[in-house]
Formats: sequence, structure tokens, C-alpha cells
Amino acid sequence: MASSPAEGFTCRSNGDGKVSGSGRSCRRYQSESEPDVGTTVKGLARLCSRDEEERAAALAELSQAVLARLELDRPGSARLGKQTLLDLLRLSRSCPLPGVREKASELLRTAQKQGVEVPQALYTGPSAFIPAKEMLKEGPDQEVLMESYISLGRLDHITMVMAMHPTYLSCFLRTQHALLELDGPLPRHWRHYIAVMAAARHQCSYMVQQHSNGFLEAGGEESWLSSLEHAPSKLRSLQTLNRLLAHRPWLITQRHIQELVCPGADPRWSLAELIHAVVLMAHAHASCSFVWGCGLNPEPDHMGGFAFHPPSPGHGPCSPHSPAHEEGRQELVDGVMEVEVLMKRMVQLQQQQEEEEECTQEEMVTRFERERSESIPTAVVRGAPPDLVRRLVEDPEFRYEDFAPRGEQAPPTMRAQDYSWEDHGFSLVNRLLPDMGQLLDEKFQVVSNLTYHRMAMHEGVDTHTLRKALWNYIHCLYGIRYDDYDYASVNVLLERSLKVFVKTMACHPEQTSARVYQAFWIHFRHSEKVHANLIVMEARLQAALLYTLRAITHYMR
Repeated sequence: MASSPAEGFTCRSNGDGKVSGSGRSCRRYQSESEPDVGTTVKGLARLCSRDEEERAAALAELSQAVLARLELDRPGSARLGKQTLLDLLRLSRSCPLPGVREKASELLRTAQKQGVEVPQALYTGPSAFIPAKEMLKEGPDQEVLMESYISLGRLDHITMVMAMHPTYLSCFLRTQHALLELDGPLPRHWRHYIAVMAAARHQCSYMVQQHSNGFLEAGGEESWLSSLEHAPSKLRSLQTLNRLLAHRPWLITQRHIQELVCPGADPRWSLAELIHAVVLMAHAHASCSFVWGCGLNPEPDHMGGFAFHPPSPGHGPCSPHSPAHEEGRQELVDGVMEVEVLMKRMVQLQQQQEEEEECTQEEMVTRFERERSESIPTAVVRGAPPDLVRRLVEDPEFRYEDFAPRGEQAPPTMRAQDYSWEDHGFSLVNRLLPDMGQLLDEKFQVVSNLTYHRMAMHEGVDTHTLRKALWNYIHCLYGIRYDDYDYASVNVLLERSLKVFVKTMACHPEQTSARVYQAFWIHFRHSEKVHANLIVMEARLQAALLYTLRAITHYMR
């Protein structure tokens, strides 16, 4: 069992009508039509207590406050505010405490009987791709979900899906907490706004809403969320770097760093501020890959996650992450054969590597180029993003293009031996943003070494070669080459449908669809597909950081 996933997190009432915690967030909106809302806020905060008696008292207080409003005789008074109703809906759907879920559901039913129009959740689980029963079950997953709820004040869909891998979730939450909450060079509301700008690049309304809530909770000006023009010029000056980090990080050069940090730059970023912003943006971009790749549904209390008029029978909502009526899985027998073939290839590859002589460096480069230049089709091109996303994107037509080191103007391949995370990036991040290098390194190590020694229906399997092929293929897509790795292994172990999924996730996640998710590893567990998502997410994050950190290193020389 992993250690506590969010050690040091708190969720507390700060006395101003809001509950502060992580950016994930416990934030509440107070409505003029919702008297005595503070009682409900305090009840929500106390529901996060580690003391069982305190939680029971908080639940009783919350229940009494809601019922008291419903018993008022004045016209219009027997109506709960929208935010209170949404809080109850969220608790009824995602709280890991059965007693809280049941009480929240009961209060909503009571309100409905009293004539209150109550919201209905539009989705049955956290993911449009993964059955809810795969995540919401007893066992170690439930323990880590409980810990996350107590620490963060709510369980979001990212946490619920990542809890399929508790050890990784622990590292992810610690890193995100440090980025958004702990002492650092950037104000807390700026951190969330930078994450909002980054998430908008991938049309990820889920992440935009999450961090918009965190931004407002931290005291940010609401007008900033209506348009980039209302944000300070210093934040707007990150747009070029944000665009390149999200889509073509290999184009980032010393000049981009110099324009932001050199004396005379207006506005000027310190190196510490800039590295904090860079890690925030890269973290948000990578998180968007996970959100799209796992088909996460909107939170029950987020726009698009609820309705006050339930959908007509047979006409349920279509998640923006999973277009309806797409082709389903192939025949089951094909899935079984896929597993057997992959198992055989892994064994053969390991034997060949032990027996064969090493290839020449020229042949290794040729195999890398062949893999990098392979034509892998993209999935779907989505329509215009919602307004809350579109108004926060500058130059929306700028997208990923294949890394192609051809011609005089093309960027050269980055050799991992010349600039790597272990030898260069780690120390630079730790120097400019203390402890962050250590947190990131732990996360990279955990995801790289994560294994349960199984594959589909097989137990006792060494999956190292498969995991390494996935990681190196993603870096290959970003133009990063390892001199000591034979890229022929990628083509042997990663069949085409998996490559389509990985490239879509790593390079343009907003184009991920249910069809792309269902088409690869047909007979594998959903937890194994989530594991693949985690590898893509972290490999992409490291690749983007390496290019930016190299540019910062060149500037500092």
C-alpha cells in the first residue's frame, strides 16, 4: 500500500465564506438568495475531518441547516441556493463515506418532494471509457480515495481514476500540492491562472474549470477568466512559451528565455518565477493528456456535469470526451490473440538482445529515424471549444506538427546523452525551485518502474521492455533519441492501434476518442490502459521540460 497520498494537505475554513485547500478545490460560491450559507460551508469543511465524531456532527449540522430552510413558510424561502444543491449532488455521487453519500441523496430527495428543482448528474461515473465499478470498489483503492478526500476536501475524477494506481497517485498529489499550494515565487492565484492558460491550449474544459475554481478561491479577479486581455501583461507574456510547450517544445530556444528574464525585459521574470511557471504549464498540458486519454466526464458540480431537467429516456448526454455511437471493440478472439502475440514478441526480443551483437551507431540512428518518420494518422478533429476555453487561447490554430529534422531550418534531434533529466534537468529545477526536482524525479521513477507483473490474463510477466518501448516512443515523437536504445523494439512491441492512441494522447490529446481508446490492447484490463496513460503523461511532461530546461541552461551560460 502506498503511503499517505497527500501528506501535509489541509482543507480548512478561513472565515471569509470560502473553504481553502488545494486548487482541486473546496471552493464555494455564496449566493444572495442563499441565506446563512456559512453554516453549510462550515459543515462541508468539517466533513473533511479525520475525527469520525467531528464528521458525524458536521453531517448532522449540514442536514439540519438544509431541512430548516425547507421548512420556512415565506414564499421563495423554501428554496436552496444552486451551489448548496450542487454540493449535495457532488457529495451524493463521489464522497467515499457511505453515510455522507446516503444523507446527501436523502436531502436531495426531500428537497424535491418540497417542490425544489434539484440538479441531476448527467454521467454515471468519472470516465466515459471506464466502467464506474472498475474504480469505485472496496480495497486499497478505497483507502487512498478516503485519504485524498480528507486531505483535499473533495474527490475529483482525476483522483478517482488515478487511484487504480495508488503509489503513483501519492506522488502526483504531492507534486501538484507543492506546485499550487506550498511556498514559492509565484502568488497562488497566478499559479492557477497559468494552469488555466495551459489547459485551454488543449481545449480541456475539465481542467479549465478545475483551475478557474482554484484561481477564484485564491482571490483572483473574475474578469481575468473572461479574456486574456484582462490579465496582467506579465502573465500574457507567457503565451509564446505556453504555445510552444504545449505543441512544439523543440522550437524553444535561448531567445525565448532571454525575452522574458534578461535585464530590460518588460515585464521581467526572474529565473525562479519562470521555472515555476514552466513546470506548472508542462504539468497542466500533461494532465490534459490524462483527462482526454481516460475520457473523464465533467464533475457533477461543473458546467456540463449536471442539469436541472433530466435528459429524456434514451437521449443521454454525449460526453465531449467520447463521441456517441462510435465503433466498439473487435471480436474477443482477436484480443486474446493480440495478448499472446505480444507475450511471444517480448520473450523473443529479450532473447535476441542477450544473444545478438550490438548494432552500429549508424544503424541505430537509421532505426530511430524510421520510427520517428512513420506516418501515424490522427483521430478526430473536434469543433470549436466552449466559450470558457476559447476566450483564453491566443493563436488557436497553432498545433502540433511532426518533429522533422530535415532541411536547414529544421531543429536537430536532441540526443539524451547531451541533455538528460538525470544529468542536467533535475539539478537545474532543484536549484531554481527547491525540492521540485526531487518531487518530479520521484514521479518519473515511480511511473517508469510501476509494475504488477501481469499482462491481461497472464501473471508473473516482466513488462520492462514494453514500458521502456512506450516511454522511448513518446520521446521519439518529440525528437529525443537515446543512443543506446534499439528503436526496432518499438515497432516489434507497439502495434499500430497502440501507436495511434499514444501519439494522439501525447501530441494532440483533444483529438482522443472512445474508438481510439477501445482499439488498442483489447483484452487488457482498464487499469493497464490507465497505466499506459500515466506513462504517456509523464514521458510527455519530461520531454517538454527537457527542451525548456536546455534553453534556460544555454541562457545562464
